[in-house]
Amino acid sequence: MHSMKTVIDSPVGQLTLVAIDGALTGLYMEDQRHRPPEETFGEPDVTPFGPVIEQLDEYFAGQRSEFDLAMAPSGTPFQRTVWAALCEIPYGETISYGELAERIGKPSASRAVGLANGKNPIGIIVPCHRVVGSNGDLTGYGGGLGRKQHLLDFERRNTAGAQAAFDF
Repeated sequence: MHSMKTVIDSPVGQLTLVAIDGALTGLYMEDQRHRPPEETFGEPDVTPFGPVIEQLDEYFAGQRSEFDLAMAPSGTPFQRTVWAALCEIPYGETISYGELAERIGKPSASRAVGLANGKNPIGIIVPCHRVVGSNGDLTGYGGGLGRKQHLLDFERRNTAGAQAAFDF
């Protein structure tokens, strides 16, 4: 296994991208909770990250709402199920932890879903920011609530703008 990393700037601060054998395994924000130690990220090398950087640039420019990347997040089978379900939440929308638990067939597991959500190693691309509390309130986010609010507001503005462009 060959692990590589690079750091890029974004509207939500610096992002550390990590890949193993060419597949994205991590996207970590500054001061992110559950961020692995830096020395586990591998050697600096921008080579495998061209498509990731391009798609993130398009996302932050409001030109991309879905990602199409080789990803290999490390986690338990339950965590990977939750992370896959996160990718099904439409851009600009939110659901609750309870709704996400129902979607994966574990309606009584909203707390476990929340824990798995919090350990998502590929933030933004695997959109854990789209999960909110049952009353719609923002709840924990590994990248910080300010970043979560920023990402949600950004997506809502872009969704509203795209819809307004088609109103006659």
